[in-house]
Amino acid sequence: MGKLDGKVALVTASSQGIGFAIARKLAQDGAHVVICSRKKQNVDEAVQGLKSEGLSVSGSVCHVGKSDDRKSFINQLEKDFGGLDILVSNAAVNPYFGSILATPESAYDKIFDVNVKATFQLVQDAVPLMQKRGGGSVVIVSSMAAYNPNEMLGIYSVSKTALVGLTKALMPELSSMNIRVNCIAPGIIRTKFSKSLLQHEEAVRQQVPLGRIGNPEDCAGMVAFLCSDEASYMTGETVVINGGMKSRL
Repeated sequence: MGKLDGKVALVTASSQGIGFAIARKLAQDGAHVVICSRKKQNVDEAVQGLKSEGLSVSGSVCHVGKSDDRKSFINQLEKDFGGLDILVSNAAVNPYFGSILATPESAYDKIFDVNVKATFQLVQDAVPLMQKRGGGSVVIVSSMAAYNPNEMLGIYSVSKTALVGLTKALMPELSSMNIRVNCIAPGIIRTKFSKSLLQHEEAVRQQVPLGRIGNPEDCAGMVAFLCSDEASYMTGETVVINGGMKSRL
């Protein structure tokens, strides 16, 4: 018996990296996991890979930043499963790397549209499906950058700070619906997204008290815990997963 047996989970941006590791862990713990990403080939490869491990997964193409895509996906999810128990909002973009004062308006808008607005709207869409199941769990993926903004990722960092605030703001109303909402803030994790930050890996590693770069699996176990009954009295919180680096607003 897995701690998530019988649960239906949706993980966005889950064809690779942190999202994929989370999807795998939730499925290993017994949930049926719906993989979601923008590119069909990536979704198909992720689903096939997890099915080859004997895990219960399905997948669909969805750009969560596009309202029509998202609503169509949620409607299909309701038809297929009748409800939803777990939502992990992991999708994020960063189209600009450089001085915060030189950030183009188009980049600012895209970062907030996908990282913050789409997360909020996805929660809005998912809540009715969770109510059908008598409650649920939401986990929002923020970043250590929410606490310690990266000099070259200024607006991205601000969007991640906003997700910590969104978690707090959602908590009171969702609690009344028996829906818990928590957040994780990963540090430097070895993914395609962090490749540019790891060009000087040894120097980066020296900043981490545990002395190593994190792996996506380091985040997955915490998310599975937050989604399970083991965390049934925990909501509105952000868990930092960064190998001991300083993190304080």
